[in-house]
Amino acid sequence: DRRAKHPPSLVPPVVPRYHILIICPTSKTPCRTSQARRLRASHLRPSVQKEFPIMSADYNPTPHVIPEGENATPLGVVGGDCTESEKLIIVMCGLPATGKTHIANRIVRYLSFFLDIPAKIFNVGDYRRKLHGTQLPANFFDHSNEEFMAKRLHACDMALQDLIDYMKQDGVRVGVLDSTNSNHGRRTHIRDVLKSLECKIIVLECVCDKEEVVESNIRNIHLNTPDYKGVDAATAFKDFQKRRENYLNVYEPVDNGDGSHIKIINNETFIVYNVRGYLPQKVVHFVMNLHLLPREFYLSRHGQSEYNLVGKIGGDSGLTEAGLEYARRLADFAKDVVAIKVVVDEETGEEKREARPARLWTSTLRRTKETAQFIKQENVTFKWDNNDEVKWIQFKGRARRNLDELYAGVCDGLTYQEIKEKFPEEFARRQENKLTYRYPRGESYMDVTLRLEQIVLDIERTREPILIVGENLCNAVRTKWNHSTDEISHDNSLP
Repeated sequence: DRRAKHPPSLVPPVVPRYHILIICPTSKTPCRTSQARRLRASHLRPSVQKEFPIMSADYNPTPHVIPEGENATPLGVVGGDCTESEKLIIVMCGLPATGKTHIANRIVRYLSFFLDIPAKIFNVGDYRRKLHGTQLPANFFDHSNEEFMAKRLHACDMALQDLIDYMKQDGVRVGVLDSTNSNHGRRTHIRDVLKSLECKIIVLECVCDKEEVVESNIRNIHLNTPDYKGVDAATAFKDFQKRRENYLNVYEPVDNGDGSHIKIINNETFIVYNVRGYLPQKVVHFVMNLHLLPREFYLSRHGQSEYNLVGKIGGDSGLTEAGLEYARRLADFAKDVVAIKVVVDEETGEEKREARPARLWTSTLRRTKETAQFIKQENVTFKWDNNDEVKWIQFKGRARRNLDELYAGVCDGLTYQEIKEKFPEEFARRQENKLTYRYPRGESYMDVTLRLEQIVLDIERTREPILIVGENLCNAVRTKWNHSTDEISHDNSLP
């Protein structure tokens, strides 16, 4: 019939159908899926096996057991071809006030928190302050002054030596040398010194030719450093401009002669040259999602759920009356705060409230969707900063599995008291280390952190304010941007 309806050349391809049989390891006869599940669960810990009787484990005397303890997730193999022996050194490069230190900090925070990759920054400015103090005059950065030049090179070499010592340590993965490294000679010297480590080296150059952005960086960031503490703002600004001119006079842009490199131009154009490997590609992917504009994102826990009311964990219950009231108030907050921008008139000082585009993300669970149900979604028109006009659905809901609450496996739907009574060993293990503990057939907070990586990348590249309605995962997002440590993220409760 199919051939009668279509010419021979247009006959739709026949899609093969597959019949899958699961073979019991102890026999050659097929078994039902439910039996296979019981077999896969046979290596569960004794406390769990008592509650869920399963078949004998004789068929698998040496089972594959998910790692628990110091690291509940096998992060060493999560990155595909990434191995624990692969090491990377990032050499920052660029004129002052181009965002080098900001980007270096963001990279290290991303790698260490979300990928569990040990990383550290070696900022040459910190070494210079320790050696020669703060509030140095602009001529200290004059490259024609041999005395001052020698002092600055000494600070650079000290940072470089500490970087070398750090990268020689076992378990260390990424080191960042944060300095201007303004000419080919200096960058070649750094590569020659680091060659003995046999690490991958990439140069990351930050270029910013927008005067308004440079001026904003100077006023908002550099004038608040120890170099200008207590100095009049106007005087400090002029001094820093002179310092920047000293570097500009001798600066040599990065080119192919500098080897593998990433060039970021105004956070709009990216040039990637000869960058290979898992860790370098992770860095490339991350920095291409960055922007230096101020951003806002609002984190909200869901309203009180029916399970919250009785102390049960997990599940997919709806909201209580108190939870619905919270949802109504959240809708008012979204309308009056998240979707509104306050603009101050520079001449009169008057404040003006203007509408702005806003986003809404929830988890896929019922309680978060119900919390966001009263937030109005309206069709509006906005102009972007490039003057493009776009039709926008305000607070268009986006349910994301990455934001779902930690899955408690066999403990899902139980209270902590019930877990303590039914699975005392599991309860004790969780009390020892909540961060790395994985529920039987469930997740650990380390697993949760891994699935948050894509959320973070999306937040980094998004310019509109975002209202995120989620579970305790909001704690991990908040921890990342607050420079906190991952050890406490699971204990940070949202009000």
